[in-house]
Amino acid sequence: MTYKDSEPVDSSVEESQNNLSKRQKKGEFVRGVSGFRNYLGKDSQFPPEENRYHLFVALNCPWCHRVTLARSILCLDDSISMDIAFPNRTDSDHAFGSNQWEFSPLRKASLTGEKLPECTNDTATGKNFRVVSQIYQEEASKETSLPILYDKKTKKIVSNESAEIIRMLNEHSQSLGSKLKKNNIINLYPRELQPIIDKFNKLIYVNINNGAYKAGFSSSQKIYKIAYKNYFETLSILDNELKSHGCLFLTGNQFTEVDLRLFPTLYRHDPVYYIRMKLNGAKILDYPYLWKWLCRVYALPGVKKSNSLLHCKQGYFGRSWNNVIPLGPIKPMTYPEAYDHPELAR
Repeated sequence: MTYKDSEPVDSSVEESQNNLSKRQKKGEFVRGVSGFRNYLGKDSQFPPEENRYHLFVALNCPWCHRVTLARSILCLDDSISMDIAFPNRTDSDHAFGSNQWEFSPLRKASLTGEKLPECTNDTATGKNFRVVSQIYQEEASKETSLPILYDKKTKKIVSNESAEIIRMLNEHSQSLGSKLKKNNIINLYPRELQPIIDKFNKLIYVNINNGAYKAGFSSSQKIYKIAYKNYFETLSILDNELKSHGCLFLTGNQFTEVDLRLFPTLYRHDPVYYIRMKLNGAKILDYPYLWKWLCRVYALPGVKKSNSLLHCKQGYFGRSWNNVIPLGPIKPMTYPEAYDHPELAR
């Protein structure tokens, strides 16, 4: 259920860049590798301290959603500040060029004709940057991606790899200022579950998280077909896993990193990916145990406020060929309201 010539170095985190040009010429979407991979630590140049760190994100981006979700679940909202980019990239007539993540709280969404209240200016660098690429240029980098974990004290990027950011937030949640009381501390990566978490992370990253992009953004029918097949086979595996062990979450009755990393993709599937990523084989509603899991995660404290489906629709469909954004689905009810109803599963 993986891809020929594309075995990654760590397939739960990133994709191999082997034969990159050849694969792209054949129509394969190949995700790039994040260049900033520093870690928080007592002996690091980035020690874990309350109110020191900042996140730059876009709510339509599922990789950013991992991070905003970890921030909320771990109750770090008050101690790690955050700026939110507009969900659509810039056009070619923009002052900074096309395909830029932009800080633009006054820009209006075509879906609503209104400003998006979540969007902000850059409040962390002290330079009120207009686009994300300017943050990278300060460190002589040509990268443009989100999310970014940023150190407000040294004015440096700590990391732009979401898988590693969520590990750091989890490991240092108390030092970073989590509002969780000591008897309620959440550990997303407990030692006793690490082998099964690592196994699930690989399956989910390759076939679901990144697999959705292989299906939606590759230009080869053959590659799309492989991604499509892997995606739905993996949904069936996960649905059966939940059914067979009868637990609340994928590794048992404890919410872990596996659940956190799967949630952003499945949250987007029915209202966005079903159409935009050409993943129209089934909806999550058609997998009763996965649907109930999805609703269960959605009901956890902090999850609802960690993202916005309006941003997701605006961001994904706003980049399609005609920029027209579908209004549905409305059956069996609108989204995200449907996530409050586990009984909808067939």
